[in-house]
Amino acid sequence: MYDLDEPIGKLGYEIAQKFNDSLFENAHWGVLIRSLKTGETVYARNEKKMFMPASNMKLFTSSTAIVALTPEYRYVTRLMTKGTIKDSVLIGDLCIVGSGDPTISGRFDSGKVTSAFEQWADTLRNRGIKRVSGNIIGDDNCFDDEYYGAGWSADYETDYYAAQISGLSFNDNCVDFTVVPSAIIGEICSVSVSPNTSYITLINQTVTAAETDSVNEIWFERKRGTNNVFIHGTMSRGKKPWIESVTVENPTVYTAAVLKEVLQLKNIAVSGIAVDGDDFQDTIRYDDATELASFISPPYSEIIRVINKPSQNFYTEQVFRTMGKEKSGVGSMRTGRNAAYPVLSQWGVDTVRLRYADGSGLSRQDLITPTDIVSILAGMSKEASFSTFYESLPIAGVDGTIRRRMKGTKAEGNVHAKTGSIGYVRSLSGYVTSSDSEMFTFSMIANHYTVPTPFAEKIQDEVCVMLSEFSRTKK
Repeated sequence: MYDLDEPIGKLGYEIAQKFNDSLFENAHWGVLIRSLKTGETVYARNEKKMFMPASNMKLFTSSTAIVALTPEYRYVTRLMTKGTIKDSVLIGDLCIVGSGDPTISGRFDSGKVTSAFEQWADTLRNRGIKRVSGNIIGDDNCFDDEYYGAGWSADYETDYYAAQISGLSFNDNCVDFTVVPSAIIGEICSVSVSPNTSYITLINQTVTAAETDSVNEIWFERKRGTNNVFIHGTMSRGKKPWIESVTVENPTVYTAAVLKEVLQLKNIAVSGIAVDGDDFQDTIRYDDATELASFISPPYSEIIRVINKPSQNFYTEQVFRTMGKEKSGVGSMRTGRNAAYPVLSQWGVDTVRLRYADGSGLSRQDLITPTDIVSILAGMSKEASFSTFYESLPIAGVDGTIRRRMKGTKAEGNVHAKTGSIGYVRSLSGYVTSSDSEMFTFSMIANHYTVPTPFAEKIQDEVCVMLSEFSRTKK
């Protein structure tokens, strides 16, 4: 099978020994490594079998979006009204018309959570508006009303990585908490909230312990269907702040509620309430509406980095549905797939057998093959937008989800690859360049292993190092 007299054959043989590790004899490895230069397969193992990819699914979404949307694509979210301004009063409602934008938060650049809304408030004041007589209406109708991906566990609902999907969103559809122990043993810990909103109800059930106890166990629970957030646990005095993000119920109303609070802080009174446009019997139309302000997102060339480097599920799901919105008018899982499949097909992905359950890989219903992933990586290498895609991937030993891996080796700063991790799944797929400048694409996926995850990562990393050190001319 391997010609050991040839460098590429010897490399394939040595890689095979890594994946024959007895620790994984009860598990499944799916692997494909191929040269972009020659098209040769260096090593293959179960490359046409179906595997759960975890966040390697983001390679499908982020790559197809850069083609379907283009790197220059920007979202535009509009603040509209059908009302009139009289004596410093806007007589009518304010409507936030969503575009599916995941970036409205201030986290993306300035770190100031309400910065976009503060700019809107300043714009209204510059127009002479000191009071809004009506409601703050959120319009999320650019997407359907499926808040979660297919197959997402109900256990995830509180967790930031399973934030609800919505055509109108704010702050990654999360509230950020900082918990600090009290100076007094037995007292509750102090909790600060960002944004400082009344949209959530906080029930603080924490306790401060003595330094000698050295305990730091905090957990959050949002009651299903509500915005009641319970904080449980114990922190010893002197412990560093515990920072965590918790999801909200109904991101559309959340967005409208925070805007209302920001307007009031800027001395613009609001007589009405924050409400979801879906709660009205009549469809909201904007034929005779006036645009008062807007928020324009960073380009997709920047958004893709947020998807791939930290492996951000929320951004990925929003972008996936945005492809469907741009193709069909309304974003959904179905329309997103319809937009992605033609791009995948032209790269040679078998879209008939592919199981694309969500955009991010959080679902255990996603099923792909290593061949599918390598087809995407090879296809993207021929696209005009390849450099943007390539630089969006985590870089070994440098940034993203592999910033601590492969340090001190020739793979450091070389491997550009996407990780994936859910229960009993660990994947790594991307690009590595050999010592004589030959680029390889690879996909390595472990499913159903029961040993600690670092054992799977060790094999993946060692193979990447072998590829980075490889030379066809080396004796």
